[in-house]
Amino acid sequence: MNDSQFKIEYQKKELPAVINKIAFALLAVGLVIVILAFFIDPVRSAFNNLILLMFLTSIGVGSLFLVCIEYLGGAVWSTPFRRVTEILASVLLILPIIAIPVYLNMHGLYHWTHEDAVASDKILAGKEPYLNMGFFTIRNLAFYAIWIFFYFIIIRNSRKQDTSHDQKLTTKNIRLSAIFMPIFAITITFSAIDWMMSLEPHWFSTIYGVYYFSGTVLAALAATTFIVVMLNEKGLFIKGITRDHYYSLGALLFAFTNFWAYIAFSQYLLIWYANLPEETFWFLQRWEGSWIFFSIGLIIVRFVVPYVGLLSQPSKMNPKRLLFMSLWILLAHIYDLYWLTMPTFSESGVTLGWMELGFPLIAFGLLMLIFGIKSKKENIVPIGDPKLKRGLNFRL
Repeated sequence: MNDSQFKIEYQKKELPAVINKIAFALLAVGLVIVILAFFIDPVRSAFNNLILLMFLTSIGVGSLFLVCIEYLGGAVWSTPFRRVTEILASVLLILPIIAIPVYLNMHGLYHWTHEDAVASDKILAGKEPYLNMGFFTIRNLAFYAIWIFFYFIIIRNSRKQDTSHDQKLTTKNIRLSAIFMPIFAITITFSAIDWMMSLEPHWFSTIYGVYYFSGTVLAALAATTFIVVMLNEKGLFIKGITRDHYYSLGALLFAFTNFWAYIAFSQYLLIWYANLPEETFWFLQRWEGSWIFFSIGLIIVRFVVPYVGLLSQPSKMNPKRLLFMSLWILLAHIYDLYWLTMPTFSESGVTLGWMELGFPLIAFGLLMLIFGIKSKKENIVPIGDPKLKRGLNFRL
């Protein structure tokens, strides 16, 4: 099968207009709720905005990570899906905008931004060279700039290949991906530490960055899986996707669900075993009041349900199961981010209400809108990639 036959097999189709309608409806309702929430309780809303920021960061930078992993690993089975992941990576472009409300309310979120608190606290004073507004602003702007820079050059090469079919563009992206990987590891770790871990500046964990990484990759995989399966089942994707491709996506979701559980348990076990007050208070806070039920719920929602739901081989190949579990994992990631951040705002117990509803609506509305707009302008399959034929012919 030559390249011209690929173009015949793939016919670019318009996505249903209802997708944009739903996206705009979610955004409209979400924005109304968020605006009202900021007027009523700006601090609580800023915490929820932080969850939104870290969720979209997971989708954006996690998707770029998956693109680079494919190039570095030379994977062929995932080649037909790579453009979907590339489109999801474009979420990186709006992250600085999403971060603005959080940044403007940092004094209400972060204890280390209070000069009097730093002056009277030896621990905070020792961390002041790192935890200060100036350095925080510079390094996080640098993180966004680095992510967006690599996004532009890697995705630009991929799109050029649609028309040029130039193998050299793949080679360039392999080299760029090799450069990006260590940078990704560093920037995503410090981003998680800055935005979430520093909510409790007296606490520390050497696993926190890996914990967020595991959830990030899982969220990006879930978003990619949901879109690919939905498009394929509706006949809007390239011909040739089989249950073997579905199985590979399901197996990755299952693997990273276990990886998240392993990292989460390792963090808990090491802190429990050491029994140091400066470490244990963070977990003890999440085992007090109604937080204990939320913490138990995290184990069930984040691990038990996805584990059982994707355990068998048939479940990994079932499109309905994959759609359900992908959406579940995305919602579970929001649940996890809430568990990581909100105890700082409400130590006495879980605070859930209408204010929390608007931010997830905005998140899913933005994802749908971005994909709808991008899919109109470009192919949703990398038709010029020389690995596409082998990717479509992939069999277990």
